[in-house]
Amino acid sequence: MSQLFGEVAGAYHEARPGYPAEIVAAIRAYHGGTPDLLAEVGAGTGLATATLLGLGAPTVCVEPDPRMAAVLAARFPQVDVETAAFEEWTPPAGGVSALACAMAWHWLDPATRNRRAHDALRPDGTLAVFGHRYDYVDPAQRAAIRAAFESADPQRQADRPETWFRDDIAGSGLFTDVRASLYRRDLPLDTAAYLRLVATFSPQLRRPPALRERVLAALVATIDGFGGSVVLDLRTTLVLARRPA
Repeated sequence: MSQLFGEVAGAYHEARPGYPAEIVAAIRAYHGGTPDLLAEVGAGTGLATATLLGLGAPTVCVEPDPRMAAVLAARFPQVDVETAAFEEWTPPAGGVSALACAMAWHWLDPATRNRRAHDALRPDGTLAVFGHRYDYVDPAQRAAIRAAFESADPQRQADRPETWFRDDIAGSGLFTDVRASLYRRDLPLDTAAYLRLVATFSPQLRRPPALRERVLAALVATIDGFGGSVVLDLRTTLVLARRPA
């Protein structure tokens, strides 16, 4: 599953929304300045990397899928890209002063991710985990799009609670001063842009080709019925935590 997104590596960077610049300011303020060394795990094609580079810290990116890592390295030659699963990655001697993970915490081994993050950090180091949750500004659009998905594929996709990774990190007992912030913005998309986004989601990538096409056809009919556009309520949660000194 860690290499699921390599199939859409070329389109992923263009289809997925980036991250708010406020994340950089929040990490810097929490950390007390610019980290000496930042590691980003599950970096993908570098959507979060583009934002995290605003910290001005030397950065190493860890990505298990070689196709995603190749796109990442081409886009950001200034970062050190290591093609490895987080569970197999060896942090630099002495650890890193900050470790970030965007939209990938759920792909890491739940039995070990907190311990590995803790052990990769220097004492008093900063853990920053963040990700998007997609909703819709218009409740009528939300209901119609959900119905379109279910009409093509009745198998429901369970959503995690919005606070799940904060609860996961705090519940590990390995970190102190766990804080969560929420950033919201409206994201208007036309039909084609919305379909490109959906094509990068893991539930869609898991579907067989014929079922993927049925889902997309149902979405086209629904969004075209709205006049060819949809407005997402894009919610980005940032969780910050500290390895005890």
